[in-house]
Amino acid sequence: MRGLSGKVAIVPGGATKIGQAVVAAFRAAGVRVMVADIAEAPTAEGIAFTRCDLRSDADIAALVQATVQTFGRIDFLVNVACSYLDKGGETTRAEWLEALDINILGSVMLMQAAQGELAKTRGAIVNFGSISARVAQTGRWVYPVSKAAILQLTRNQAMDLAPLGIRVNAVSPGWTWSNIMDQLTGGNRAKTDAVAAPFHLLGRVADPEEVANTVMFLCSDEASFITGTDICVDGGYTAMGPEQAVPAIPKLMS
Repeated sequence: MRGLSGKVAIVPGGATKIGQAVVAAFRAAGVRVMVADIAEAPTAEGIAFTRCDLRSDADIAALVQATVQTFGRIDFLVNVACSYLDKGGETTRAEWLEALDINILGSVMLMQAAQGELAKTRGAIVNFGSISARVAQTGRWVYPVSKAAILQLTRNQAMDLAPLGIRVNAVSPGWTWSNIMDQLTGGNRAKTDAVAAPFHLLGRVADPEEVANTVMFLCSDEASFITGTDICVDGGYTAMGPEQAVPAIPKLMS
């Protein structure tokens, strides 16, 4: 894709499965990457690592400074990092605040810290929404609410940053082979696909690389007139709605 080679990206959450796929896709396109995470991430040519807790303004400032010192510029922010802390209606005030601090405020503070550099390069931001932002899910409140807020944040950022030449968009993955899926199933991808099949038209979860491909598009010159929008990388989850991929009427007649 045009407009990627030679540029620089910061990827908070770059040590996760999806984050690693985003980093790999950037490197394949010739983008240098600063991975930011609370977990150590491997580095290689064109990849650097800065430990960063998004709840810390000092960490965020240090991340931006380290990126500029290492690579000389910032072109892209891809906000993969998130918290899955969610006890539904039993979530405490402290837990709500912790999750929202990571899922929403961390990316906002990073945008503020990097805004000057992004304006210099007329860069792009990609936020991570979720299909969870669009539907009610039993026993889940915090994560869906935070992801819905991210989609509104994306629209607001796109409006206010457009005069600086900065584009802001979001991707909303469906079920994806990610750290949380790996942990819940003990590494059983086949089981994950089987459970996900009725909720996705394509009958499986996404590969992390499929989500990363959409991130690359939104950062590239191919998306030069796209801002303030959200792309669902969900295998048809949101298109299906409650009907699922089987006829409902025969169930009424049986």
